[in-house]
Amino acid sequence: QGLKPIVSTESPALIFGTTTKLASDLPATDSFLGKNKVPDLQKLFQQADGLPVHLKRGVPDKLLYRTTMALTIGGTIYCLVALYMASQPRNQ
Repeated sequence: QGLKPIVSTESPALIFGTTTKLASDLPATDSFLGKNKVPDLQKLFQQADGLPVHLKRGVPDKLLYRTTMALTIGGTIYCLVALYMASQPRNQ
C-alpha cells in the first residue's frame, strides 16, 4: 500500500482577511523619530568614579535607593512584630 501523508501538504486558508506587514515594507524614517540615548548612557555608566551603577544618575537614584531600603527594613520589622504577636497566646 505504501505510506501516504496524513496531513495535507496544502497551506490552510486565511482565517483573518488582513495580511501582515513585513519589516522591509515599513518606511525607515517612520519607525524611530527620537534621538538614540544609548551612547550617552554608556558613557555615564562606564565612568570610573567609584559609584555603583544603581547610583550613577544622581539624586533620583539615591532617592529611589533609600526609599527601597526604608520600605524593606520597615516591612521586615512589621513581619517580625506580626510574628511575635501571632506567637503569643490570647488572654481570655
